[in-house]
Amino acid sequence: MSPAAPAIEADRVRKAFGATVAVDDASFTIETGTVHALLGENGAGKSTIVKLLSGLLTPDSGSFRLFGSPAHLSSPRAAHQIGIQTAFQEMTLVRDLTVLESVLLPYAPANGLGLVKRREAEAKVAAHFAAIGIGDIHLNDEIRDLELAVKQKIEIARTLYRQPRILLLDEPTSSLSGRDVDWLGDLIARQKAKGVTVVFISHRLREVRSFCDSLTILRNGQHIASGKVAELSDEEVVRMIVGRSLGQAFPPRLAQARLQGPEVLRAEKLTTGGKLADASLTLHRGEILGVAGLQGMGQLDLFLACFGMVAPTAGSMFVDGKPVVIGSPVDAVRADIGISLVPEDRKTEALFLKLSGKDNASLPVIDRFCRFGLIDAERERSAVAAVFARIDVAERALWTRVGAFSGGNQQKIAIAKWLLAESRVLLLYDPTRGIDVGTKHELYQLMRAYAEAGGAILFYSTEIPELAHLADRVLVLYQGRIVKEIAGRELGEDAIVRAALGGNDGLGAAA
Repeated sequence: MSPAAPAIEADRVRKAFGATVAVDDASFTIETGTVHALLGENGAGKSTIVKLLSGLLTPDSGSFRLFGSPAHLSSPRAAHQIGIQTAFQEMTLVRDLTVLESVLLPYAPANGLGLVKRREAEAKVAAHFAAIGIGDIHLNDEIRDLELAVKQKIEIARTLYRQPRILLLDEPTSSLSGRDVDWLGDLIARQKAKGVTVVFISHRLREVRSFCDSLTILRNGQHIASGKVAELSDEEVVRMIVGRSLGQAFPPRLAQARLQGPEVLRAEKLTTGGKLADASLTLHRGEILGVAGLQGMGQLDLFLACFGMVAPTAGSMFVDGKPVVIGSPVDAVRADIGISLVPEDRKTEALFLKLSGKDNASLPVIDRFCRFGLIDAERERSAVAAVFARIDVAERALWTRVGAFSGGNQQKIAIAKWLLAESRVLLLYDPTRGIDVGTKHELYQLMRAYAEAGGAILFYSTEIPELAHLADRVLVLYQGRIVKEIAGRELGEDAIVRAALGGNDGLGAAA
């Protein structure tokens, strides 16, 4: 093995699933000790490449060389033995295990009797967590009880605990924001300093520029280009990713005078158990109201309370100016209330992956297509097809299971079911998480069109530029309270970040 040999060389790698070709004779090189971005739209082949390198899949043809030697990645264990570790976007943590058990699986240290050396293991993992800056995570907590961002940190921490030579990070920041992204950037820099090769998949070009030395772009499973990050503009990268120029990234806002629509949803002094305190807001027809905040500042409780999934301990809610009690999601989606939620994790919270797109979309309003207890299948199919056409989802989604689609199309289907329900208020919780730039652009246009048609959107995002350019107003949460409303000329990334970090002009509920 030559010290100068590239960490990864892909030579005409191909992988197909039936008639679908996921990776099509792709060849590229990743140099040792660099941070290399792997970019492309959802469905471009990035995750398939990661699974091939992780030993979860084997190529139909072509090969990989690692550090100058032919690699036979027949299983995850074979990949681990070479020094490849992967932090997946669709996390592999077992929800019924503790944090400690998840980090150790499947390599827990055991004595001669096969019993885990728990005290020794706990000390080592605790020291590891402290060394990488997450010592506040309790090792005996169960995975099921943790927020998505914390799970993502544990997924990353587990890969580092195994001391990789090649670290594959599949959308690691899709559930992180603010300081957590900075935390990851520091970890990546430290791994690079040790000589570790990092492959970084992301749809956030700002992070690619901050973290990465070089990049490879895939489109439709084919290698499109590779190069140095510093030598390519954002416009060039986007054009190669999507195969066309997107033009203006964000749709124009409505004129301020048109934002004085009637009140649709109002919350007064909404409080939940320890996460949210005295939150007041007013959402108007035709408006996109943004919500900003660092992880764990109460934004999730705010959305869940508005959708009836968390019971407020105090406060009141009003729809069309009338007091309402939203005790469950069933209450929220009722026609006289009309509130819908697109949650944080579409795969586990928004969709049934084994059901078709049609079944997912029609489920909340299936009674609309029933007569005498029987479903009018043709009327159901026709209604769903019309919504899918409206948001540019392929017709095959009517009969194909949702799990077979890319993340972007899955998110469209999650939104489609609420368009079919004719919801008046959309609660969108980080809706572009893990979605490519082309589909993001489509969702931005969809959000603005929905608002212009008279809908109202409450919108949280971990990406500050989305809030700064999409929202008509932004409410900033800090330590469970709405500390600032930002609108008009003041609305910008700097103002949002400053308030989210606690640099507000004084606490006060925003209405």
